[in-house]
Formats: sequence, C-alpha cells, structure tokens
Amino acid sequence: MDQKAQIKWTLNHIPKSDDRQLENMSVAEMEKAGNFHKSFPQYAETPLTPLSGLAAHLGLKHLYVKDESYRFGLNAFKVLGGSYAIARYIAQQLGKDINEMPYAVLTSDRLREEFGQATFFTATDGNHGRGIAWAADKLGQKCVVRMPKGSTLTRLENIAKEHATVTIEDLNYDDCVRLAAKEAKEAERGIMVQDTAWEGYEEIPTWIMQGYGTLAVEADRQLQAYGSRPTHIFVQAGVGSLAGAVIGYFTNRFKEHPPVMTVVEAQAADCLYHSALQADGSRKDITGDMLTIMAGLACGEANTVSWDILRNHASAFVSCPDWVSANGTRIYGSPLRGDKQVISGESGSVSMGLIHAVMTKPEYKALKDALKLDENSEVLLISTEGDTDPGRYLEITWEGLYGSGKEPFAGIL
Repeated sequence: MDQKAQIKWTLNHIPKSDDRQLENMSVAEMEKAGNFHKSFPQYAETPLTPLSGLAAHLGLKHLYVKDESYRFGLNAFKVLGGSYAIARYIAQQLGKDINEMPYAVLTSDRLREEFGQATFFTATDGNHGRGIAWAADKLGQKCVVRMPKGSTLTRLENIAKEHATVTIEDLNYDDCVRLAAKEAKEAERGIMVQDTAWEGYEEIPTWIMQGYGTLAVEADRQLQAYGSRPTHIFVQAGVGSLAGAVIGYFTNRFKEHPPVMTVVEAQAADCLYHSALQADGSRKDITGDMLTIMAGLACGEANTVSWDILRNHASAFVSCPDWVSANGTRIYGSPLRGDKQVISGESGSVSMGLIHAVMTKPEYKALKDALKLDENSEVLLISTEGDTDPGRYLEITWEGLYGSGKEPFAGIL
C-alpha cells in the first residue's frame, strides 16, 4: 500500500496539564444541555444502533453506533452545539440561567422585546453552519456563514434554506474562521459562534462542546438499557470539539476506570495526531488546502479547550486516509444480515472504517493490540452525519469511490 494511504497512529505520551477544562464537561453540565434540547418541539433522541452481526464478524463482543443523521431533521449532530451556545449567550446577556431559557421562552415576544436581534457569525464546512443558521432562524435571530473553498453547493444551499447569509470564500477553513471573527467584531451586535477556541475566545466554544454532550448523555443511557458499558470509544475530530466533549463526559462518568478512547482524524488535516506525535504538550497546526472527502474534519488548528482534555484523557490519536472513511460509509450502508442499515456521510463514517481496518488487516495488528481490542470489547462509534452531500454519498456507495486505498483526493469531483 502507498505510504500516503496508510493509517497512522500514536498512543498518548503527552505530559499532563492541570486538567482545568475537564470539569466543564461534567455529567451535570451535559445533562443541563440535554434538558435545554428537550425543550425544543423538534427534539427526539437519536438511535443507538447495535450491529451484532458486524461485531461477531470483527471479533468484538458488542458494537454500537450513535446515529446522528436523525438529529432535529438536519442530518448531523452539529446543531446541538450551536443552539446551546446561542441560548447561553442570550441568557448571559439577560442575566439569567440557561434553565430559565427553554425554547418557548427564547421564541417568545417578550424575549424579542428584552433581547432584540443579534447577528451570529460562523465559519463552516457545512454541518456546523447549517446548525447555527437553523437555530438562529428558529430563535428569531440573524446569521452569517462563511464557507471555505472546496465546499459543495449542496451544503451551501442547505444553509441558505435556513435564511442565513452564506458565501463560499477563496480561503481554507481556518482562514474562514478568522474572516468570520473579524466581521462579527465589526458588525453591530455581531457575535462569533465557532466550535474552535483560541486564546481569549473560549467561553462560547465551551458552551458548544457542552451542547454536544447531549448525544453523549443519550448514548450513555441507551447503553445502560442494553446492559452495556463501553470499553472502547472511537470519536472523530476536526478541531476536536466533539472529541473533547465525548471524552470529557465519559472520563467524568467513569472516573475510576474510563474506556479506552481514540481520536480519529482525516489525514489531510490531522493536527491533533501531529500534536500528539511531538508529545510535548504544544499544538501543531496543519496549513494549506487540506483536501479530503471528510469535509467536516478539514480543520487544521485544534480547539484549545478540547486539546487540554484530549492531551490528558485520550488513549490514542489516529490519522486516516480518505479510503478509510469511504469504506466505513459502504460498511454502514451494506449491513450484514440482521443488522440495521446506517446512512453515514464521509465525516461520520471514518471511525467505522478504522475499526474494520484494525480488526481485519494484519498491518494494523499492532494498533489492535495497543488498544486491547478483542472478543471482550464493547465499542461505541458515533456517526456524526448522514448523507449531507447526497451526490458524493452515491459516488462512494454505488460507484466505489476511494475503494482501493490508493486514490489521493485531488479536490471536488
């Protein structure tokens, strides 16, 4: 196999920090976010799907996938963070607790009189911006979204349908973040709502991560209903916000004996893997166009809040070429007899492609052994999105796009 097509990995040998961010992902904080989301009329718990046939095929005890394609009718999990952050911001401006600000209050005439209207700015590869736009529209607020070059028109149109101002810029993702932040600062009542964090901008990203905690709380309770406790969790990362939220929650949930938790990235934007590889506690950025079919993971600068959690509690960091994601999409879409089909897009499926490769390909036996994956393992995956780009989904599942493990991604087809 071509060197560029190989999965790369490292165990976590990073020196520990003071771990000050972990308490922000406590069970209590995540449940607070969950209660907020339950106040939405569109709320429904997304399914936790057991894949028993695949687990047996791979030599695992249990394999579960949290299917976020059902979230609020938006085909992805991102709305959890954006909606919660917008609500927390409005509550803060009014001097109220988030518990006093359910959906009915946020959409009321009285709230409009007290708070008025702000404009929420963000940058996105697709799902995050759509979630912000949807939440802002539902809550009577305005939204401006900037997308990086290479973004598809399908994703832009999905955002535009939520009544947001949206453009595709000739910039990569991280430069789009800087552009949106500048515009928010210059606009009247402009607020930046981004799921990455940097020095001086950590409060709103922390709220977004707490919002993501809703899916972790749901998954935990669903696993309990199955009589299971996860021994292993694989969670994908762009800037690392979801990974930090999930790993933070389950570290707090199982303080004495947490699961083995692995961070999974797109190889074109594997800033967390390279940060872990240098193993000195500092963050290493990835620059350039970061071309990958995993659009939602094409982020080269790590969230500072999340990085502090991951460096202390992630077990391993894995960098995956595009074929891993494409294979995961096909596995989800073509289940073994008795298993349920899961429609999973490119950013949602990479962890499935990874667990399949680790359990079936001899060249990754060292990783399998390092993670202690065997017939006693109970594995949790998160499919973070459905077919958010339907054309690309069909190219992968019907036409075998990126099936050999040799084709480098050269841009939008």
